[in-house]
Amino acid sequence: MMKTCIKLAYIGGGSKLWARVFMSDLACAEGLSGEIALYDIDLPAAYRNAAIGGYINADPATKSRFKYVVYDNLDEALKGADFVVISILPGTFKEMRSDVHAPEEYKICQSVGDTVGPGGVLRAMRTVPIYEGFTRAIEKICPKAWVINFTNPMTVCTQTLYDVFPNIKAFGCCHEVFHAQEFLCRVLKEEKGIDAKRTEIYTDASGINHFTWITSAYYKDIDILSLIPAFAQKYFNDGFYEYADRFAFRYDPFAYGNKVKMDMYLRYGALGAAGDRHLAEFMPNTWYLKDPQTVKDWAFNLTTVDFREKQQAERIAETIEMAEGRKKFPVVKSNEEAVDLIKAILGYGRIVSNVNMPNVGQMPQMPRGAIVETNCVFADNTVKPVVAGELPPAVLALVMRNHLNIQTCYEGIKRRDLDEIFASFVNQPLCSTLTVDEARSLFKKMCLNTREYLDPYFDLDGYFA
Repeated sequence: MMKTCIKLAYIGGGSKLWARVFMSDLACAEGLSGEIALYDIDLPAAYRNAAIGGYINADPATKSRFKYVVYDNLDEALKGADFVVISILPGTFKEMRSDVHAPEEYKICQSVGDTVGPGGVLRAMRTVPIYEGFTRAIEKICPKAWVINFTNPMTVCTQTLYDVFPNIKAFGCCHEVFHAQEFLCRVLKEEKGIDAKRTEIYTDASGINHFTWITSAYYKDIDILSLIPAFAQKYFNDGFYEYADRFAFRYDPFAYGNKVKMDMYLRYGALGAAGDRHLAEFMPNTWYLKDPQTVKDWAFNLTTVDFREKQQAERIAETIEMAEGRKKFPVVKSNEEAVDLIKAILGYGRIVSNVNMPNVGQMPQMPRGAIVETNCVFADNTVKPVVAGELPPAVLALVMRNHLNIQTCYEGIKRRDLDEIFASFVNQPLCSTLTVDEARSLFKKMCLNTREYLDPYFDLDGYFA
């Protein structure tokens, strides 16, 4: 029987953007009601989102209305939860500035810095201990709840959830594959003149988060991947962003020209299913991230923390306007699928989507228990992974190197073993041009830059003495 009244606990409920998107999608979903428990260490931000929730409920476009309640205690927020959403920033922009920009002293460029590379390692060091606490609370308070993770690094966050609480019902959601599907729709349009929505094409995607690969893509009986060589011959040099303005990468720090994606397909016969900014960070640093000019030549961007801080300030100002009723919040359905997945779990139909879960055989080439991203079927209180096609050997080698690095990093954090974490750090593809001594110096600098978040868990003074 379909459940209509739910409690959803939102850890990170003071989110400056994602929470609003999620609340709007919930409002557009028919047949639901209940409570959204907003928990955040930034209480004023959570209260602002609760106020926006009140305006959403009053909007004529709203189909499902929820009671938005702010909690300053995690256990109380989790009590009785059917779903738990986790979307946090592990640290502040001060820590992110070190993650992204400290490596530049060693000529290491990072376009994102939140998954792999030096920045990804440090962000994981801050995030895993926080997630250990979240998971223990979920196990104690709402062990039967479905847990949806949106925080990066996605792989280690999801690994922590299952490692601390093996019986947890959790999955990690990422929209990067959606963008690759939009790109494939543009390829179909340019090469065959066919307009299709991304939900009308079927893609077989597998790998690890932000380094997932599409090995098969069809619209009806049309093999879209086979169209890429002709598409690339026409558009590779100038780049082709999948949305309205194909040249958006010239002014939007988050946009890209898909040149990295096309290059990878022509090289390996499989399509990288993340944005170029992410894909480049999994490869040796001399390939796509050698220096700012190389990045420009490959038609993507180094997203600076200065830009992120400016954007965040604008979002906070906009949130305050909305919370005070001075600016209308538009209740519209986004392209995200989280609410669709929730509805499928509740019994409202069936949906297939890519999510991150432990490997139980859906990727036979990868170790059992590894956190992998593949298609899964959502229906009637179940999430069942779909067995993916094999990755080409060269692609598998790339995925395995990064998987093993991430796993080494995670195990080191779990054991609070800085030697093991450094072994992952020095073996990052983006650190390929560093000597071991240079890598050790950079690791020390980045750890000490963010020690406020690391000191409770790691003996930095003893290790770096």
